[in-house]
Amino acid sequence: MRISAHMVCTAVRDDIVSGVFPPGARLTEELLARRYGVSRVPAREALRTLESEGFVTSRRHAGACVATPTEREAADLLDIRALLEPLGTARAARRRTEAQLRVLRGLVRLGQQRAARGQFSDLGALGDWYHETLAQASGSPTLASLLTQLRRKITWVYAAEPPERAVAVWREHGAVVDAVARGDAERAHALAGAHVERSIAVRREQRPVAARGGRRRTAVRTAKHPVNTARDGA
Repeated sequence: MRISAHMVCTAVRDDIVSGVFPPGARLTEELLARRYGVSRVPAREALRTLESEGFVTSRRHAGACVATPTEREAADLLDIRALLEPLGTARAARRRTEAQLRVLRGLVRLGQQRAARGQFSDLGALGDWYHETLAQASGSPTLASLLTQLRRKITWVYAAEPPERAVAVWREHGAVVDAVARGDAERAHALAGAHVERSIAVRREQRPVAARGGRRRTAVRTAKHPVNTARDGA
């Protein structure tokens, strides 16, 4: 089966966000082709896409490498989130479908259960799913795409929120979904804004991980690492 450039791009982006490829790491077509078991063509296309998204930079005579955002750029991500996420949530209150609402309620229920039991390993994936569904419920593909890309970058640049915040975070998510279910756009906007401000306050106390060149994981495996095709439609 032919592996698309989109699938390779997703895999490389995930490895950048998780720290497998740290800021400043060189990303050659040969390295990516070998790691993900693809030809150089989709690897080249993936690098172009990631450069347009700001995850990769190209240097003359040095080629492509993982970007190293400045602390000002990192702070800008939080400011933009504070503007866009409440807007998307208010629109979701007006435009969400019943199917999206069922998914949101199910995710909140699972998130609250996991947080209460201290099962933190699942919360990152549940949080991503929750935020992507809420963004899609805005009914604006452009806004949803911006919010999803913004969340990826914040996850890349900043360390995760401390586990002790998990119960409060999912309680806040539940309140937001209740407002969305009632179609109360004003309250949904206010609750989302308060949630974002609390999250931002926690992260502003951190020095951005990617901006200082920190590594979540240091080893870059060079053995063939086939793309997980089951994830592509997630």
